[in-house]
Amino acid sequence: MDLKYMNFKDQNGIGRAHFNRPEKLNALNTDVFRDLETIMSCCEDDDTIRVVIFTGNEKAFVAGADIENMSKGDIRSAYELTDLTMRVQERLADLPKPTIAAISGYALGAGCEVALCCDFRIASQNAVFGLPVVKLRIIPGYGSTQRLPRIIGIAKAKELLFTGEQISADEELSIGLVNQAVDYDQLDGTVEKFADKLIALPPLSLRSLKEAIQFGMQMDLESAIRMESYLFANCFGSEDRIEGVRAFLEKRKPKFKGF
Repeated sequence: MDLKYMNFKDQNGIGRAHFNRPEKLNALNTDVFRDLETIMSCCEDDDTIRVVIFTGNEKAFVAGADIENMSKGDIRSAYELTDLTMRVQERLADLPKPTIAAISGYALGAGCEVALCCDFRIASQNAVFGLPVVKLRIIPGYGSTQRLPRIIGIAKAKELLFTGEQISADEELSIGLVNQAVDYDQLDGTVEKFADKLIALPPLSLRSLKEAIQFGMQMDLESAIRMESYLFANCFGSEDRIEGVRAFLEKRKPKFKGF
């Protein structure tokens, strides 16, 4: 895999995508998004990868977009950049496998927006979230005006987006922005344990749950419930459902195959 500013490895069903631009606090530019798109293609195509974890380093998950790179742009380049970033982030948000953002240090601006695309966010106590782009006389361009209100509610989302204020891990947890907040030295172990819990579950069920939630949130209630019924029936006819019932009756751990 040809990557410039990210590293990727997979082991025991877990894919690990690491932002690796430490001299820029992992700030996102076009090359990073191209790396991320390459990783998305790998994760979509490889059925042995069951869960994907995204990490940075102790100082920064992703400190934001590369402002120096942005300063050279115009309206046309802004459209071109957002076309790439939105395409990649939609693929991340819709990846048919659970995704976890393991966050330490700064997750600001575009970095916060990448984390919002993940299904779960687990933060260390030194994590700092914020969307300060309003202070640059622009607005977020990578989806947070839509994703953040859906995750934490409209009132708090407006407060964070309008003021550009940064918040601590404890406040992130209190408003539901992250699922867990732990000491930095416990972050990797906590994320690994959570990933292992997900891997033990049937892939088809997790994929169907994600689809029901992701797309159902964009539908009226009646249509969303119809979609849920279809996905339920699809799971009911799967080999994994049969294996799950057999394992329960035989009092053993199930061996799920993903179909």
